Amino acid sequence: MNRFKHVLCCCITLGIIHSSDAQLLKKLKDKVDKAVGKNTTGDTNTPAPGTTGNSQTNAPRNQGNNGRNPSNRTGAGLISTPPDVKENLTSAEASFKTKNYGEARYAIQQAMLGVELEIGQKILKGLPSTVLALQKDTSADQVTSTGWGWAGMTIQRSYNPEDRNAENAKQLKVTIANNNIWMQAVNVYFTQTQTTGEQQNWKQVKVKGNRAVIEYDENTGYKLSLPLGQSSLLIFEGINFANEQEMLKAANLFDIDRIKKTLGEK
Repeated sequence: MNRFKHVLCCCITLGIIHSSDAQLLKKLKDKVDKAVGKNTTGDTNTPAPGTTGNSQTNAPRNQGNNGRNPSNRTGAGLISTPPDVKENLTSAEASFKTKNYGEARYAIQQAMLGVELEIGQKILKGLPSTVLALQKDTSADQVTSTGWGWAGMTIQRSYNPEDRNAENAKQLKVTIANNNIWMQAVNVYFTQTQTTGEQQNWKQVKVKGNRAVIEYDENTGYKLSLPLGQSSLLIFEGINFANEQEMLKAANLFDIDRIKKTLGEK
């Protein structure tokens, strides 16, 4: 039987190489199936190996994907839900009492993460809906945090025109962040001496009584950085704004004192 199977398999191989006739290939394949007792045509009532009942196979099929793994086309993603603060504080207390310090530490971190995400959402709700005819884009809102006492916390929102594809379309991006590197960079500007007689790329300004630094780059536009207390920073990035006065006008539409208060900054 094995010898006969081997001979017929060779015939199939030769048929594939030397003939493009699909009917010949099918006939040769049917002869092999009949000789070795396989049921791959589904013409008999005996299920072929790997099948049950009327199903031809239990293995997953790859239709229209040339044998490769299928691409994911469904799924609702993950729900963005901040950690439950009270639940994690209770868990931290219980873990600490049993000297399970690793779990206590993790629960405290999750509680802090929940607090920061809630604060971030509260700040976003307090930001203006429109800025100089630019509409807020809530789909691009972001609140991120490491959960370690403001370290790495970032809040972002974008304001865009109705027609984003229009020529010279404006955009305003607002970022509230706790970032030591950014803060140090801004503080360097405050200690430097400004010069006159040449094109200014940056200078110190004030926004609602708060010291700030405004920068301009031909490729990225205007950037206005405003420290909020000792650890937080408010950054405005404007694309296609006419001049620095228009950029400052946009920044003055934000309730900076409210943002400070929500963050606990003075």
